[in-house]
Amino acid sequence: MSNNEKNLNPKHNSIPLTEGPSRAGARAMLHAVGFSREDLAKPIIGIANTWTEIGPCNFHLRILAEAVKQGIRDASGTPMEFNTVTISDGITMGTQGMKASLISREVIADSVELVARGNLFDGLVTIAGCDKNMPGMVMALARLDIPSMMIYGGSIAPGHLNGKDLTIQDVYEAQGSFAAGKIDAAALQAVEVSACPGAGACGGQFTANTMAMACEFLGISPMNLSGIPALSPEKTKACRTAGALVLELAKRDLRPSKIITRVALENAIASVAASGGSTNAVLHLIAIAHEAGIELSVDDFDRISAKTPLLCDLKPGGRYVATDYQEAGGSRLLAQRLLAAKLIDGSTWNVSGRTLAEEAALAQEKSGQQVIHSLDKPLKATGGLVILKGNLAPEGCVIKVAGHERLTHRGPARVFDTEEACFAALQAGKLKPNDVVVIRYEGPRGGPGMREMLQVTAAIAGIPELSETVALLTDGRFSGATRGLMAGHVAPEAALGGAIAAVRDGDMIVFDIPKRELRVELSDEEIAARMKNWQAPAPYFPGGVFRKYADSVSSASHGAVTNH
Repeated sequence: MSNNEKNLNPKHNSIPLTEGPSRAGARAMLHAVGFSREDLAKPIIGIANTWTEIGPCNFHLRILAEAVKQGIRDASGTPMEFNTVTISDGITMGTQGMKASLISREVIADSVELVARGNLFDGLVTIAGCDKNMPGMVMALARLDIPSMMIYGGSIAPGHLNGKDLTIQDVYEAQGSFAAGKIDAAALQAVEVSACPGAGACGGQFTANTMAMACEFLGISPMNLSGIPALSPEKTKACRTAGALVLELAKRDLRPSKIITRVALENAIASVAASGGSTNAVLHLIAIAHEAGIELSVDDFDRISAKTPLLCDLKPGGRYVATDYQEAGGSRLLAQRLLAAKLIDGSTWNVSGRTLAEEAALAQEKSGQQVIHSLDKPLKATGGLVILKGNLAPEGCVIKVAGHERLTHRGPARVFDTEEACFAALQAGKLKPNDVVVIRYEGPRGGPGMREMLQVTAAIAGIPELSETVALLTDGRFSGATRGLMAGHVAPEAALGGAIAAVRDGDMIVFDIPKRELRVELSDEEIAARMKNWQAPAPYFPGGVFRKYADSVSSASHGAVTNH
């Protein structure tokens, strides 16, 4: 860490809460739950946890929180833990419950902000496990701008069946194979019971691992800590170290505003492109940039991805899982590769107190590893993310091209107004090769909540005659486990009168990735005529948090944030 950083009283934020005769009432309340006068005289460090017993991604986070607490105490701080909501994407997938997932990102950010501001913490450690936890936590850190960091709970170990590594992606694809009569119920059950052997987030370069890695490159997570698997003994040791580290951040007054910069965001985008990461990173990094007051657009992702080679052979498009990535050398090794190619800026700060270049210099590459390719042998010359525009997506849509070679497609539209209707048609064998599946009214406002479509996309991937011949577009989202020719985040969404609302069965739709174009073969006049009598559908939820979200959420192209 730079020597010109000032050493400050790390307790300067919480003094108005705990010090002086006028705070006797507050101290009395805190004594009641076990804090002594000596505890309250120390810097107060909040720990925002997303623990839940519903699902493996967050199930073990109480253990990690205890390690963080011990690290804080060892560094002469006082930890105060609180919890916030979390939604498991893998469990809710394909149900109305999935509409809660993206909304939870906003609720997590709001709740962490409220507790931290209400208790005047001197610093903050956030612990995240599932997909929306991480961006929600980092959004809160950007708002609060107190010394803080985000810690990722870590990846699940791969499951094993018949000599093959499994992830949750394999379960959803097996569902498609079962629906198509390709496997029997016993084979499906064998995959189901083998895929998830314990605690930790989904094991490929899906959204959780993508965002964990991106936050290392962004600098808000300690590099090399996030990649340690969930149940590794090294994870608790690393969390103890991170707990102590936050006190150093408080002393140095190294805040998120000094870490989350435009350059750091571009570093994070490059890491996503080079690793074949989740399309959800587009949505989340734009949202984080918004909270930090930094301009970032979908076009930045296309620009950076176009010059960044795909280096990581990771699922869903590749062969390896997140634990393999860490063992190969992890984010330090990938950073070393990208720095050598001058594709990232090594001068940005990490909460470790080192620059990105200093972190990369610590890389230890496993001999013979095949997960993170060298610069002279990339998997592809360009990154995994592409932004398409056209008369169907004037504000853009996102597509992941890692793992397949189909760069153009022209076919007739098969239009569905809900994910359930599409899945029913798929199970009934009504989708045909060359179809372009259109799923609409699933956007941020129309859903509401912009559901992921893994149940549909994985089922398509599990049917050989469809997996390489069908394309799909939606104003909803995709799971990081999605693979194939799939365009998500189509904006403006159908519920806002976007052109996707005008599409009818049989309309010819064209994907042209080299030209960065997604269009329907209709004139502007025809689209306008079809939309002349269009009316927005009635809100799916008449009240409650879902209605509140629908009434306030921005377009996907602006991060689907609610405080715009």
